[in-house]
Amino acid sequence: MKIIALDVHRTFAQVAILENGKIRDAGRLELEREHILKFAERLNVEDEIVLEATVNTKAIVRLLSPHVNRVVISNPLLVRAIAWAKVKTDKIDASVLAKLHASGFLPEVWMPDEETERLRRVVAERVQLVSQMTRLKNRIHSVLHANLIPPFSGSLFSKRGRAWLEALPVAEDQQRVILRHASELDRLGHDLKQIDEDLAQAALQEPRVKQLMTITGVNMIVALSVLAAVGDIGRFSSPEKLVSYFGLNPRVRQSGDKPAYHGRITKQGRSHARAMLVEAAWSVSRTPGPLRAFFQRIKEKRGNQVAAVATARKLTEVIWHMLSKGEEYIWSRPALLDWKLRKLELAAGYPSKRGGRTKGSAADYSLKSVRDREREAVGHAEEVYRRFVTKWKQRSPMADPVSHQ
Repeated sequence: MKIIALDVHRTFAQVAILENGKIRDAGRLELEREHILKFAERLNVEDEIVLEATVNTKAIVRLLSPHVNRVVISNPLLVRAIAWAKVKTDKIDASVLAKLHASGFLPEVWMPDEETERLRRVVAERVQLVSQMTRLKNRIHSVLHANLIPPFSGSLFSKRGRAWLEALPVAEDQQRVILRHASELDRLGHDLKQIDEDLAQAALQEPRVKQLMTITGVNMIVALSVLAAVGDIGRFSSPEKLVSYFGLNPRVRQSGDKPAYHGRITKQGRSHARAMLVEAAWSVSRTPGPLRAFFQRIKEKRGNQVAAVATARKLTEVIWHMLSKGEEYIWSRPALLDWKLRKLELAAGYPSKRGGRTKGSAADYSLKSVRDREREAVGHAEEVYRRFVTKWKQRSPMADPVSHQ
C-alpha cells in the first residue's frame, strides 16, 4: 500500500509518495481532468490519497476515489506542522501530509455526499443573491439621503415605491442611478424566486426540514442552511461538538495555575449556518416559550447581542437532540407549523386553494382563538422555566449535599 500526498494549488499539485517507510518526490500533477484521470490509472486499489481541503479539492476527490482504497481530506487550519515549519516548500508540505497520515495524526475533514453538496451550492447561491440585493438597496437609500429626501411611507421596493422613485425631483444622473439599481433589483428578485422554489421543493422532500420547523422562529431557509452544513448528524457525538462546528463556542485561554479565560465565540466553521441560527434566535426572542425566557435571562446580564448568540447556541443544542433522536420540538405550535408548511408549498409552486369549499391545512392559524390558545400553552412553559431558574439561583450549592458527594 502507498500513501500518496497531494499539496494542492490552483493549477497543480505537488505529489509525494510514502511506501515501505520511505518517502519520495513524484513531481507535479497538472490539475486538469485529463491529467488527473491519467494519473489515476497508475494508482492501486489499496493506495490511499491524502490532500488538504481547498476550493478544488472536491473535484479531485470525485475523480480519484474510484481508483483507490480511500481519499483523506485534511483540515488545513489544524495541520500546524506545515504552517509552523521554518523551511516550507511544496515538496516538504506534501511529505509532511503523507507522514502525518501514516502516523495517524492527520486531522480529517468530512466529505459531504452529492445531495448535501448540491444543497450547499444552492444555499450559497442564495446568500450571494441576497447580499447583492442588499447592496443595491443600500445604494438607493444613500442617493436619497444625499439629496435630503425623507423616507418613503411604505415599502420602498414595491410597485408604489417604484412609482415614487421615478417621480423624485433629483438630477438626471442621480435618477439614472436609482432606476438602474431598481431594474437590477427586479432581475435579482426573479432569480431569488427561482432559487427559493428549488429550495422549497427540496425541503418538502426532506422530513428533517419539517422536524426543525416545529421550532418557532425556524423557517425553511434556516432549516436548510443548518442541514446543508451538518449533513450527517451522526458525525457529532455531542451537542457541544455541533456548537463548536458552527463556531458558537467561546475561546478559552488557560496556562499554568492561572484560571481559564473565556472570550468571544470562535466564529470558526460554517459561517452562514451560524448567521441563520442567530437570526432565528432574534425571532425566538419575540415569541413566547422557554427559549424567549432564556434570551431575556441572558439579556438582563449581558445585553441583547450576547443574548442572541447564547440563544443561537442553545438552539444548536436543541437541534442536535432533535436530529439525533428523530424527535420534534416539544413546544411546537401545530397551527403555526401548518401555516409555515403551507407557505412552503406555495413557494414550491403548488396551486393556491383560496375560494375552495373545504378548509386548507393552514386555515386554523387564521383564527385568533387558535393562535391565542397556542401562545398561552407555550407561555405557560415559559413561566415554568422562569420559576425553575429562580429556584435554581436561590439554592445554595452548600445546601445541596448531593453536589458534594
